[in-house]
Amino acid sequence: MKYNEIVSPMLLKEVDKPFNSDEYLYEIKYDGIRALVYVDPNNLKIISRNKKDISNLYPELQIIKKDVKSKMVLDGEIVTFENNKPSFSKLQQRMHLKQKEKILYQSKNNPVIYVVFDIIYLNKDLTNLTLTKRKKLLNNIKENDNLVISKTFSNGIKLFNNMKKLNMEGIVAKRKDSLYKINKRTNYWLKIKNIKDEKFFICAYKEKKNNYLSILLGEKIDGKYYYVGSASITKNNPLYKKIIKQKIIKKTFFVNYKDNNAFYINPTIEVEVSYLQRTNNNHLRHPIIRKEKEK
Repeated sequence: MKYNEIVSPMLLKEVDKPFNSDEYLYEIKYDGIRALVYVDPNNLKIISRNKKDISNLYPELQIIKKDVKSKMVLDGEIVTFENNKPSFSKLQQRMHLKQKEKILYQSKNNPVIYVVFDIIYLNKDLTNLTLTKRKKLLNNIKENDNLVISKTFSNGIKLFNNMKKLNMEGIVAKRKDSLYKINKRTNYWLKIKNIKDEKFFICAYKEKKNNYLSILLGEKIDGKYYYVGSASITKNNPLYKKIIKQKIIKKTFFVNYKDNNAFYINPTIEVEVSYLQRTNNNHLRHPIIRKEKEK
């Protein structure tokens, strides 16, 4: 690759169980936004996984170029923390902002950290180097308040069990000899998630203060909809306008739940939801609406 070439990052395959192997190193899987950072002493661009320039959303990350003396491309995760743990809900408050004043306010009061786990360019293309060699180069980068280098571990099972105890997303296993495959999903990088991902239907919503919607989610089983919990979205979420434009109906589609304060709609919108686990009554614990299911 070339320094000015906008690319998509290497992807991960998902496996069900953690494992130990001397051929792999292990890292914490952070619940954030994957992004490549193109940086030199004078410029910094933040490029999302789908090649969108999102530099203006996170002005606090411009500090990264302060100690940079070369042209480099970093691969990592944009993360916000709450109580020393990644908080995707706090990050959602940043993702869809458009007004400069609000972006600047959030950058000071709800700052992000760039957790970097790879380097794929350093005055030249590094994608044909092994992960071990790239990590050595990466470890020479100076950390600051907004840039942290991801730590590596040798015991995947132990790390995963620790993530479960902390209710964090999971871990990543990477082959030490793996090359960097741009925009490809390979067996060299594996994710083992503590958080579950499933698809559910939006069956109703409630309007909350501060431009929030509480979304009532339904699971479709044998043609019937079962309430599994609620998740909040902000007015900045693209789903917000789509939901409130839906025709309100008088009946509930849930066979196991009714809320007289909710606005019920036809369950035509299917969304991808991540959550930690299900409770004894089959409700989702800490559900987060990721996006509308791609059609």
